Amino acid sequence: MTYVVTDACIRCKFTDCVEVCPVDCFYEGENMLVINPNECIDCGVCEPECPAEAILPDTENGLEQWLELNAKYSAEWPNLTSKKDPPEDADEMKDEEGKFEKYFSPEPGEGD
Repeated sequence: MTYVVTDACIRCKFTDCVEVCPVDCFYEGENMLVINPNECIDCGVCEPECPAEAILPDTENGLEQWLELNAKYSAEWPNLTSKKDPPEDADEMKDEEGKFEKYFSPEPGEGD
């Protein structure tokens, strides 16, 4: 098992999860984070820290595409190990539906 970041993170990009991760398995894209499934130790401390509720265990049904996306982009995006300020409109974006189709960007973030 591993944890995955879903589209609820897109354009919210709260980094509270990064701050508590004991193995630094978060990677930063332009407008979302992902978890490297090979580095995640399944501790679960990140899940309750996410204000957007974007982090879920991969054992939940229907998360296969998110596991693939997290694996792909964690190999391409830079590692993020410390908390950053979220985008100014993060709270407004938190509950928006269909964010992947509307806003996903494959571009990397800045990382640490």
